[in-house]
Amino acid sequence: MVIYKMSLWQFLLAGGPVMWPILLCSIFAFAIILEKFLYFKKIRIDTQEFLRQVLDKMKRHETKEAIQICDNTKSPVANILKAGILRYDRPRPQIIEAIEDASLYQVPRLQKNLPVLSTIAHISPLLGLLGTVVGMIRCFQVIQAKAALNQPVSPVDLAGGVWQALLATVAGLLVAIPTFVAYNYLVNRVNSIILEMEKASTELVNFLTE
Repeated sequence: MVIYKMSLWQFLLAGGPVMWPILLCSIFAFAIILEKFLYFKKIRIDTQEFLRQVLDKMKRHETKEAIQICDNTKSPVANILKAGILRYDRPRPQIIEAIEDASLYQVPRLQKNLPVLSTIAHISPLLGLLGTVVGMIRCFQVIQAKAALNQPVSPVDLAGGVWQALLATVAGLLVAIPTFVAYNYLVNRVNSIILEMEKASTELVNFLTE
């Protein structure tokens, strides 16, 4: 049977029992990747334009309006700046402390589920390797059974085990490669947002303590 003509069910059955945890890993990985992409799309803003609006309000001493802009902007950057604005009349160390406290809540939200995605990217090829070993064990079991009966071993006898071993390897790599690529992209995206948060908060602190 040609592999690209196989149905998903045939592919799973031919790959042996290890295919099921690999399938489970693929489902979790897809769900996490989709959730993170939707989340990052939701919180995406023009940070420089947002910061300009906030500082413009603060220059006019319109603190409530600046806070309102932050409340209307669904972004970690907005939440960080709001924490600083609420302490606008305090000394610089207290403003910085408020911003740092807010970041302790915002950064973990950005990084949520990324360790799980990393784990899936690492264990999927290992599960494929486990399936390969199981398939090779199946081959040797056939050889042992044939030898005990003094019967010759043909390629057909070994094909099932080899087929299982190779399919498990393929399945593990098919899950691991895109998951690893997505993980690296999402980590870079998180680092980019954190950098924007740091730059915006620094500008705000400098403005408030001039």
